[in-house]
Amino acid sequence: MSVNSRLIRLFQTAPRIPYHQGSRFVLMSDCHRGTGNWSDNFLKNQHLFLAALTYYYQRDFTYIELGDGDELWENRSMKQVIQVHADTFEMMAKFYRENRLYMIYGNHDRVKEKQKFLSRNCREYYCENKCCSSPLLPGLRAHEGIVLKNISTETQLFLLHGHQGDLLNDTLWKFSRFLVRYVWRPLELLAFHDPTSAAKNNTKKGAVEKRLSAWSSLHQQVLIAGHTHRPMFPSDGSSLYFNCGSCVHPLGITALEIIGDELSLVKWDVKTKSDRSLYVERTVLNGPLNPFRFLESGNGKILPY
Repeated sequence: MSVNSRLIRLFQTAPRIPYHQGSRFVLMSDCHRGTGNWSDNFLKNQHLFLAALTYYYQRDFTYIELGDGDELWENRSMKQVIQVHADTFEMMAKFYRENRLYMIYGNHDRVKEKQKFLSRNCREYYCENKCCSSPLLPGLRAHEGIVLKNISTETQLFLLHGHQGDLLNDTLWKFSRFLVRYVWRPLELLAFHDPTSAAKNNTKKGAVEKRLSAWSSLHQQVLIAGHTHRPMFPSDGSSLYFNCGSCVHPLGITALEIIGDELSLVKWDVKTKSDRSLYVERTVLNGPLNPFRFLESGNGKILPY
């Protein structure tokens, strides 16, 4: 199946989440939460992520994770990931209990597409503070894509991870998982880079971005993804493709905030005060911007739904 057909089918079958001008969403991607060992790329940013989630929880945002939230190519045990990052999952559970959490799976956590996997691993966890099992994310579902639809204007934001149509990360994802788990992970100790990863390969990054940007322009559909770990915010209207970046960059994490129809790209990082104390800062890198003003009226191939 071609990339165009793959994305059209996903757009048409993705669940619709209604929103209005007062709705608030925050999109983050590619946390790659691990098991706390040397290869856990999320470990260094876990406090930043928790600070950001706390901020958004207190301000009534809905959290949408755009895939690769957990590193399940390198790691077999989801339960161990949850145990190591219990504070993070407990905060996510707060969103979930208030119907403010949605999850999209990516190539590195594609096993979440199976409801049995989520039920077996995310329904409950062992709470060390209470010394017993406690509910976590019972009934959680992960989607391949989600569409946010404005109930007044019927404009739509298409959310997905971004690996769709990539031979190694989509069609042959099980083979790539095998390579990462048993070949490239050990070789990373010797400074070899995993060629299957768009995040570590600039050529693959460019190919993914070109593919998604071309599709969004062809169909006049705002598209938001992750996968490449590279934030994209075309404020000049040159593209309808946006990317929220990742949570594993050495210098901080990035996110896309959506308030009504306006998008903002933000960064969370650690700063130092004059008294040498540290604090977490939220910085708006770009926006707010209403991407729908760039749509070509009547010129795009509108997808039916």
